[in-house]
Amino acid sequence: MSLKATFELRGRNPDVLSCIANLSNDEVFTPPDFANRMLDTLAESWANDHNGANLWSNPDVRFLDPVTKSGVFLRGITRRLTEGLADQMPDLASRVDHILTRQVFGIGITQITALLARRSVYCSKYADGEHSIAKNFTSPSGNIWFERTEHAWTKKGRCRYCGTNREILDRGDEQETHAYAFIHTDDINARIAELFGDDMQFDVIIGNPPYQLSDGGHGTSAAPIYQLFVEKAFDLDPRYAVFVTPSRWMAGGKGLGEFRERMLSDKRLRAIVDYPKLYEAFPGVKIRGGVSYFLWDREHNGPCSVQTVWDGEPTGPPVVRHLDDYDILVRRNEAVPILDKVRARSEPTLDQRVSSRKPFGFATNFEGRTSSVGLADTVRLFANQRTAWVERAAIHLNHDWIDRWKVLMTAVQGTSAAVETKFLSKPIIAGPGTACTETYLVAGHFETEAEAQRYAQYLRTRFVRFLVSLRKHTQHATSGVYAFVPDLPLDQTWTDKKLYRRYGLTDEEIAFIELRVAEHNDTLFDDAAEKVDG
Repeated sequence: MSLKATFELRGRNPDVLSCIANLSNDEVFTPPDFANRMLDTLAESWANDHNGANLWSNPDVRFLDPVTKSGVFLRGITRRLTEGLADQMPDLASRVDHILTRQVFGIGITQITALLARRSVYCSKYADGEHSIAKNFTSPSGNIWFERTEHAWTKKGRCRYCGTNREILDRGDEQETHAYAFIHTDDINARIAELFGDDMQFDVIIGNPPYQLSDGGHGTSAAPIYQLFVEKAFDLDPRYAVFVTPSRWMAGGKGLGEFRERMLSDKRLRAIVDYPKLYEAFPGVKIRGGVSYFLWDREHNGPCSVQTVWDGEPTGPPVVRHLDDYDILVRRNEAVPILDKVRARSEPTLDQRVSSRKPFGFATNFEGRTSSVGLADTVRLFANQRTAWVERAAIHLNHDWIDRWKVLMTAVQGTSAAVETKFLSKPIIAGPGTACTETYLVAGHFETEAEAQRYAQYLRTRFVRFLVSLRKHTQHATSGVYAFVPDLPLDQTWTDKKLYRRYGLTDEEIAFIELRVAEHNDTLFDDAAEKVDG
């Protein structure tokens, strides 16, 4: 096949890179369409900053993908540069060789992805091979580097760079270490000089980093690592950095507090495009809380453009706003003026009332007794999909709550496989003489049943659940998701109508809340916990 044919065979359906199965939910291949949207955002920003100039017509701009998997970003960049530089470099072979040897660089995350990326970009897994479209490489790797990197194990059995557990990833020489070269260094500038030369300064760093590595825990306890790649990229001081990551950092995520604070306060963050809906950005890949991509601009100093995409369409025009107005990123632009009105009253919030996990010290798998027979002083225990019994003397935490009226909420609500519209379970009113396992949080405890009833009614309002939704990006409904909800006096029964009026919401704002949040139907049991209480 001729070189010209190689670059003219575009738009074939399907694109081979859209058909490759992901390595795992941790190392996700970027769909070509999504990668092209990121490149479009980059090109638009370049044009705005350079008097309308075409990024792809600049023969001096250098690009780095530090987390190359399929090579989709490097291939897309190469294709665009090949078209954009045609007038300056009429000879196709020379033009392509210039692009691949001087402008496009990558770091593979594993040996197999490096080979795949070279095949995608050079049309050969060997950059210096006879079938390669680049003719001036003197090594098989070309500008897509990969060499095995080892973790730096501490005495505690953790890697000091990525924090992974030695028992998990110290697996011998025959298996991948997943010690990614870009983050396993104290000096990223020295690392880049080592790989590509002392004079290497990248104008654009773009990629889709690995999302997490197991830390030895169970299920979702794996620690995120994508933020480490972003921080290293910033340290290289490019003109632009463009990354796609899970959106959990915006409001939560294990160990992401400092990263979130840094991102929200960084005035160089210029644009964020957010895809909250599961599977929309990466079909078939379950990334709880959705994904987003951002553009960081070294020369920008101001507010950030935020846009949400839902069902393939923007929910509205981008809104330029200051990200550090709140301690999390409020993802929907339409929600910001509502939240501003609520917070303007400076009222205390429910996160100070709602308990932490294990309110009575019992884990979810604590079984208790199936009957109160034989127990001297029994306490009814709300457990996972069942009611159990426990001796009062066995409860050592929050003992004074046992004989109060309590409102219980499940600590996990919703599934990652559905578009959530309720955000909180139905409250359970637990009378005196009760406790619960970690399945529930004590959302509040009271002297009287009337207070508990009013509080439960308040939690069921769309208004409350809407405010919770702004902080709840995953299944977990911990105390932190209540931090925007006002802790109102319980001298009356709060309804949505009263709440809308109290905070001066407009008809449009009310419509937005009620579109986003479904009513709780009294005739339906939406969660197993309420069946137990039934």
